Amino acid sequence: MSKPVVLIAEELSPATIDALGPDFDVRSVDGTDRTALLSAIAEANAILVRSATKVDAEALAAAPRLQVVARAGVGLDNVDVKAATAAGVMVVNAPTSNIISAAELTVGHILSLARHIPAAHSSLAGGAWKRSSYTGVELYEKTVGIIGLGRIGALITARLQAFGVTVIAYDPYVTSARAQQLGVQPVSLDELLEQSDFITIHMPKTPETTGMIGAEQLARMKSTAFIVNVARGGLIDETALEDALRNRTIAGAGLDVFVTEPPLESPLLALPNVIVTPHLGASTDEAQEKAGVSVARSVRLALAGELVPDAVNVAGGVIDPYVRPGIPLMEKLGQIFAALASVSPLTSVDVEVRGELVDYDVSALKLAALKGLFTNIVSETVSYVNAPLLAEQRGIDVRLITDSVSEEYRNVLTVRGALADGSQVSVSGTLTGTKQIEKVVEINGYDVEVPIASHHIVMLYTDRPGIVAVYGREFGDAGINIAGMQIARHEAGGEALSVLTVDSPVPTEILESVRAAIEADVMTEIDITE
Repeated sequence: MSKPVVLIAEELSPATIDALGPDFDVRSVDGTDRTALLSAIAEANAILVRSATKVDAEALAAAPRLQVVARAGVGLDNVDVKAATAAGVMVVNAPTSNIISAAELTVGHILSLARHIPAAHSSLAGGAWKRSSYTGVELYEKTVGIIGLGRIGALITARLQAFGVTVIAYDPYVTSARAQQLGVQPVSLDELLEQSDFITIHMPKTPETTGMIGAEQLARMKSTAFIVNVARGGLIDETALEDALRNRTIAGAGLDVFVTEPPLESPLLALPNVIVTPHLGASTDEAQEKAGVSVARSVRLALAGELVPDAVNVAGGVIDPYVRPGIPLMEKLGQIFAALASVSPLTSVDVEVRGELVDYDVSALKLAALKGLFTNIVSETVSYVNAPLLAEQRGIDVRLITDSVSEEYRNVLTVRGALADGSQVSVSGTLTGTKQIEKVVEINGYDVEVPIASHHIVMLYTDRPGIVAVYGREFGDAGINIAGMQIARHEAGGEALSVLTVDSPVPTEILESVRAAIEADVMTEIDITE
């Protein structure tokens, strides 16, 4: 019997090949040579890539035997995950391979900004001796603000505390207990901006976080403060940052990521108070080896038909076919839940499965719910293996609850949680009809039946005549098309819940305008990440 073909499309560490073992026909191709790639991938059961090889719909169509795409790294910008999912191809990556490297690079940027290390080196290497020109500051007794207290944020905290700094953090999904465990003082974003001498940002890039540090936020910072971004390009508004640096609104910035890469035309590169590196967060020998070995192990699992913890689109072959359709639904419910629960840190989450599904092993549905919950919350890629760890690190208790009784539907999946402010949030969904359409059937105790789309708005307000006309006009005037709408209420004159399906993301200022117009208690935008 012939061995499965594993195609190596970019240079990987020798340890990667060793981790694959002798059970595969390992072949190599230059993934940047498109013609060669499309020819070689035709016989591949698995392909291992880094960042240069584009595994898009065209490549997937040329690979009828392909079962798994493995990205030896964290990002997936060069892999069309949606097309792979449609083709039944698993996509895996190495979500934790670079966290130490990224944390250490962040500390390196902070130290370089504090002591002007790159500029001093360049000056001395050029023949000048200008000691007084490069007088810096100590980190000792300074305040460092971390935006996003995930695993990388926690690693940075541990390393910086040795310098005698005070660490404060903004992360709406981390409880006070978890922050205190790390020795960090939780604060609001405005407080962090105003109090910090150094700020580093570690958030995922979503519609809500893109440009989250703009002109208004930069203006709140101390004129002596520095900001660092090694997470995602676009979290800081680059135009606003350029203005703040030129005007000395802030003292300087350290950047490893940019909106456009390479950023060769960016005016930021010419500023004397900016330190830049070419996206080096994962560029260490150790991170590259960890990534290669990790995805090699995932390939072995995938081709053996076993559960693959680092899969980003499917959970693997050991899951019963009757349970598997619930996995993408549960991931989406997790995302919806996270958006609804963003008002306060989570303290506990119950993943509930009701109906005929409980006769099967549904443990993967718990993992899927957690994966969806954290997808748009943390900066690193979320997988089935790190999602429970992310919950544990945030002090969130997680339970799986099953019940064979489901009164209205054959099966109902629910994500329910308690928040630090004492409130509770829940969202339920099901699959209906022969086409197994994914629907939300309950939000916070209100019965609805809404097909899940890419963009939704959830509103809670006092039920009274004319409200639909008001928000319909507000969204219409803003150019937001409402593709679907459902209203639920418990009684006339009480609270009403509206769920809108819209064609595009809705800017925050429009949501706030609508909230004020209808005096809504809740106004939440939900953007589903495939």
